[in-house]
Amino acid sequence: MKLHTRILLGMALGVVVGLALRAFAGDLSAPAPESWLAPFVLAADIFLRLLKLLIVPLILTSIVTGISGIGGGRDFGRLGGKTLAWYLTTSVLAILLGLVVVNLFQPGTGADLGLEIPKAFEPGAGSTFGEVLGNMVPPNAFAALADNSKMLQVIIFAILLGFFAARTPAPHGPRIREFFESAFEVIMRLAGWVMSLVPYGVFALMVKVVGQTGLEVFKPLALFMGIVAVTLTVHATVTLPLLLRILGRINPRRWAGAMSPALVTAFTTSSSAMTLPVTLECAEKRGGVSNRNASFVLPLGATVNMDGTALYECVGVLFLSQYYASHSPAFELTLGMQFFVVVTALLASIGAAGIPSAGLVLKAMILKSLGLPDDGVLLLLAVDRPLDMMRTAVNVWSDSCGAAVVAKSEGDAVLAEVSTGPPGLSGGPPDR
Repeated sequence: MKLHTRILLGMALGVVVGLALRAFAGDLSAPAPESWLAPFVLAADIFLRLLKLLIVPLILTSIVTGISGIGGGRDFGRLGGKTLAWYLTTSVLAILLGLVVVNLFQPGTGADLGLEIPKAFEPGAGSTFGEVLGNMVPPNAFAALADNSKMLQVIIFAILLGFFAARTPAPHGPRIREFFESAFEVIMRLAGWVMSLVPYGVFALMVKVVGQTGLEVFKPLALFMGIVAVTLTVHATVTLPLLLRILGRINPRRWAGAMSPALVTAFTTSSSAMTLPVTLECAEKRGGVSNRNASFVLPLGATVNMDGTALYECVGVLFLSQYYASHSPAFELTLGMQFFVVVTALLASIGAAGIPSAGLVLKAMILKSLGLPDDGVLLLLAVDRPLDMMRTAVNVWSDSCGAAVVAKSEGDAVLAEVSTGPPGLSGGPPDR
């Protein structure tokens, strides 16, 4: 049984058990006794601790591995500069769009999520723009690695370490890269085991939440889901096509037709990496992108470009932050904190593509850095599967648009030089 199916099953069973505990207590409209919910609270807490265990090693090894693999030699020349400029631009635009929409609709304000409200908060992100910028540079890298609330410092350190490891000649540079590649593989295995426990964590948390609040929790979650879905759609159908038209002078509708097999594959598999072979074939055989450009831009995009995920992280973290801010006078969601979310989501997305269930890890990381509880990340898993499908399709769509724009700037005849043949994956683009 696939992981997402097990997660949905765990959520459904959690809802049923939570309602059953309320019914057995004698009043379905009243919360279940705390003593009955205690074992499920403990199980959810243990899973969250395992999740926190992953944050620093996953982020550090994935970013160092990714950056060191592209950070030196010709790959940081003209083609690499254009590619990274596209990915950074689209990610920033996606995050800012999410920031505007979530502040406009305020889905978390006044929501009844059934999450415990701490009596005191200790924000680690800073409350002003100056504090956020000042806190980005770690005065002590090892101290930052030992503190989950200093993740922005860890990200900056990892980017610098990966970049200079790529520029250090043999034997030292390759040794560092190989060490982090090996460490990343080991941590990924650990992460795979922890992620296999997600259905049980979701089950325990749903029992706790439904046992305390009933089914009211699903109303704000439905609103959150709708906002994320609409925002992803706007980014995919408005922002990226405008950039494609303005920067590449390429017809967005025709390019979407050429890339349609890859987009469908991304939507159904929820994996940019699994979709990469299809994306490459579509870009080259249906879109006219040369192998030289496609083989550089698209694998790089699958590693460092995550428009949909970065947008989702921003909306998800601010949704939970609005919930805490509206229920506790001790916490205030300042502009500085929102700026921190934007910067962290952008930088963390560089290494997040290789992380299983990247959204879960990144949200926990950002919430911890804001000084907020991170048990809300499991709650959002209740609506994560369809959103995961959508944001993966957006990620691949952004990768393909970047490949088209870069290829056009490099002289490729995009949507002109395509192979002919029978309809299908290797056929030409839609009728002109």
